[in-house]
Amino acid sequence: MSIPIDQKAPQFFHGTKAQLNPGDLIAPGFNSNYGKQKQAKYVYLNATLDAAIWGAELALGDAPGRIYIVEPTGPYEDDPNLTDKKFPGNPSKSYRTGAPLLVVGEVTDWQGHSPDRLQEMRDNLDRLKQRGIEAIED
Repeated sequence: MSIPIDQKAPQFFHGTKAQLNPGDLIAPGFNSNYGKQKQAKYVYLNATLDAAIWGAELALGDAPGRIYIVEPTGPYEDDPNLTDKKFPGNPSKSYRTGAPLLVVGEVTDWQGHSPDRLQEMRDNLDRLKQRGIEAIED
């Protein structure tokens, strides 16, 4: 018996610049790739490839962006950094969890945003930073 597509478990992604392998865990407790780089209480996952692409492109560091297919090992919730007044209803399907994410694969054929669009996003993040608004709130 096949399961209708709308009843399948969602596929989740995590964008980063870290080099990982299937079986690795992405866990809270390390310094964040964003903002003030404080110790992260959560790890973030997305059910849309576009949101994971932003994560891979905007993560700090010089390494190339990478997108991993991940499975949460515990409960997860809507990411309040993206689902409050900014984007009601969670259209980016962005989540966070205090439990590790299990890396089960890597997306290698993704297309990044245009250099102009990427710079526009970085400029917007810089404006928020100048106003004292942190991109990641725990």
